[in-house]
Amino acid sequence: KPHIDRVKEALEDPNKHVIVAMAPAVRTSMGELFKMGYGVDVTGKLYSSLRQLGFDKVFDINFGADMTIMEEATEFIERINNNGPFPMFTSCCPAWVRQAENYYPELLGNLSSAKSPQQIFGAASKTYYPTVEGLDPKSVYTVTIMPCTAKKYEADRTEMENEGLRNIDAVLTTRELAKMIKDAKINFATLEDEKADPAMGEYTGAGVIFGAT
Repeated sequence: KPHIDRVKEALEDPNKHVIVAMAPAVRTSMGELFKMGYGVDVTGKLYSSLRQLGFDKVFDINFGADMTIMEEATEFIERINNNGPFPMFTSCCPAWVRQAENYYPELLGNLSSAKSPQQIFGAASKTYYPTVEGLDPKSVYTVTIMPCTAKKYEADRTEMENEGLRNIDAVLTTRELAKMIKDAKINFATLEDEKADPAMGEYTGAGVIFGAT
């Protein structure tokens, strides 16, 4: 289900502080939707377009990937010290988690307990981020840009909240974001490259290659 209306409503609400983070795959697939070629890295233009759409802060989901890596590594070491259970499966793909829940319930104990980069970023956006910025956590509205529609399902799972606040409030697919950019009549190809905001816009190389490892 499209989340464009959710996002537009939040952007128009003066009481909302709307932040956004995009997945690594988006940066090399968005250019295709604006006739810029296949696989072109348009990271800087994405940051610029998101600010023009009205987002208060622009971050990168790789920040969440770095945290997930640390959580998974810590959990794996604990399992080694406690002799299992093995193998330990990733819990970062919501489609895979749902498949395990429906068809392989005997494997649920082998799933990592770590949240996905999207959800761990969302949790930080409602706890760490408001503290750093001096904001009311209830005013923070967190949006992610994802290449997979299963991320919408993950964000809307009932358990994906802390103290009554949703980790992620809305998820836009690459095509949904492209539609918003086109509807706003933003000339994407001619945008100046910009950088992510600090605090949750910085990340390591491990976060960048998270999906490949």
